[in-house]
This record gives sequence, structure tokens and C-alpha cells, in this order.
Amino acid sequence: MTETEHPDTSPLAITPLNALHRSHGGRMVPFAGYDMPVQYPTGILAEHLHTRAAAGLFDVSHMGQAILSGPDVRRRFEALVPGDCVMLPQDRIRYTQLLADDGGILDDLMATHWPAGENGDERLFLVVNAGCKVQDFAHIQASCPDLKLDILDDRALLALQGPEAAAVLAAILPGVADQPFMSMRRIAYEGVELYVSRSGYTGEDGYEISVPASLAEAVALRLIADPRVKLIGLGARDSLRLEAGLCLYGHDIDQTTTPVEADLLWSISKRRRSEGGFPGAEILRGQMAGGLTRRRIGLVLDGKAPAREGAEIVGADGSPLGRVTSGGFSPSLGRPIAMGYIAIAAAVHGTQVQLLVRGKPLAATVVPMPFVPTRYYRGK
Repeated sequence: MTETEHPDTSPLAITPLNALHRSHGGRMVPFAGYDMPVQYPTGILAEHLHTRAAAGLFDVSHMGQAILSGPDVRRRFEALVPGDCVMLPQDRIRYTQLLADDGGILDDLMATHWPAGENGDERLFLVVNAGCKVQDFAHIQASCPDLKLDILDDRALLALQGPEAAAVLAAILPGVADQPFMSMRRIAYEGVELYVSRSGYTGEDGYEISVPASLAEAVALRLIADPRVKLIGLGARDSLRLEAGLCLYGHDIDQTTTPVEADLLWSISKRRRSEGGFPGAEILRGQMAGGLTRRRIGLVLDGKAPAREGAEIVGADGSPLGRVTSGGFSPSLGRPIAMGYIAIAAAVHGTQVQLLVRGKPLAATVVPMPFVPTRYYRGK
């Protein structure tokens, strides 16, 4: 799951943890219309490595949370996305994308099959990106005007990520240690209900905890009271997700890219590929059948200088091949890495290319992703 930066001059919104960030020395920056911490005093490198070694706590309360309910909700919502929602078991999570008619990605999101309402209506719990949430919710409501969309503005969202995350959270919420990957549970805490999912945006094991806004700071303080947990800002969140080969909306994916081009075909089940029935299905089917002209790939650079978004990718002969969409230094590998789109003929592991940074060519190699092995929980 991803979010994108949208700088503007309008007043910034704040999350329920804004005062906590400031009291802990967070360096605040505008992000997706919110005042968010990019790092804390120890710095991005230390925050990144701490998350890989122990547990990091991220404030992702700026993301959009909502419950879509009504008759036949899973089938109705499935008409907007390529992911398989009809066959999604209760309390399981599906990563998918809202698509435009040309197959372009309007946003990527998580959808959970929520228990039925008191009237028996089906329900989906949705989490969408901060920079797109207004448009996403408007699009969903306009596409399904007879369904009820409850936007949960009164809830915060915390992400606890890292190899110690399960042990830390289980000390507060017994039973979460054996919770399956890509599942959600509703757990009583201090007289309220928390929504706890097990997924993440770092490549590590971890959880997202949806909590009433009024209780968010108390939950965060209890978590960081454990010496294994440190507050982590947007800077390390970005380097962690890059190492995991995960897309950032507005950079690696957007309305000009399709899930097939973005190497997200794994998120589309065989049934949906065959049956279609979602926006852009025929275009995606054509790309899957051999009509693909470019694909998202990973790149490892030979030297120490990084290549950032927008750097041109060229062949050994200088012929244009594509552009970098995300890039930076990998703290875990100790070298620069990048992602980008490249002409399909060159999208082969081991291909030698050059990245043009301020007119200077930097040697790089096309490699498989993730750059750092993921450690999602797969059960015992």
C-alpha cells in the first residue's frame, strides 16, 4: 500500500499524533496535505536500520479509511478493481487497484471482507492513499450510488513494523502473534474496538492498527514505551518500501500505468484475468498476451551516487529505454538502488544500462525485486 506527496499552499491537516511527533523532535514537512514527520533526531539511516532489526512505529493516520456496505457489495466493488473480491474470505485482505477505463491506476488500496452488518448487508473495509482519498471515495460512491460508504474520519491508523513487531503487540493485544498474513481482527482494548491487520509497507512482518482518534496517542505512547520500538518518519518509510520493491502511488504507479506494466499481475487472480468485468480489462488482457511495451524493473547502481526520480535510463549505445520512478541509497545494502520503467526488450535481469544524472551516465544493472528479502509472517 502507498501514498504520494501533493505540495500546495492550502493549510495543512494534522493527524491525532501531531503533538507526539513534535514532542519527540520530529522534523515536520507537508505531505499529501498533512503536517507529517519526515524524520526524528537520530536520522533516517538509524530509523531504517532499527525497523529492520527491531520494530518501528509509523503514523499513517492521513490515509483514508471507510466501510462500504449494502447488498452484494463484494461483487459490486469487484466491478471497479481487478482484484478478486467475491472469493475473498471473511476477515481476509486483498491488495488491488481502482482502474480507469484505459486500465490506468487511479489508486491502489487494501480491501478487507468485513463481517456482515446487523441487517445482513455485506461490508468491505477499505484503506486508500492519503493523496487520493477524496477522489477515491467520490469515485466509489458515484459508481455505486445505492451502496453506503461510511468514511471513518474519527479513526487514526498506526503501523508497527519489524521482526519484533509481533512480540511487542502481543504483549498489549494477546493473540495477534499467530494472526495470519493479510488478515484483520477486531480486538477490544480499553473499552473500544481496534481493527488490527497484519500486512505492511516495509517488507517486514508487522501490523496496522486502526484506533479511535481519541485513543491514538495513548496507544502510540504505550507502544514506544517498549525499548524495542522507535518512532519512524516518512524518510525511512520510503527507503524501506523501496528496498521491498513496493510502489509509491504518484511515482511508480499512476493513471498512465497499468497493473501489468507495473509488474502487479500477481494481484489479479486467474478468474479475473479470464472473466474480466473491470475497467480496462481488455487492454490488460492484450498486454498479458504479448502486447506489453514496457515494464517496471529494479536497478542496482555500480557506484555510490544515487539516481532519483526522473533520471533517464539508456542502453549501452545511448538509446533511450525509460525513466527512473524511485531511487535512493539502500541502508541495508550500502549502495544505491532504483526502480523504473524500461522497454520490454531490455527488462531482463542482468541487462546493463546507464542512468543519466545531471548529464553524467551511471552504470546500473537490471535486477529482480525485492532488493532485500521480505520477512512477512507465513505461519509456523
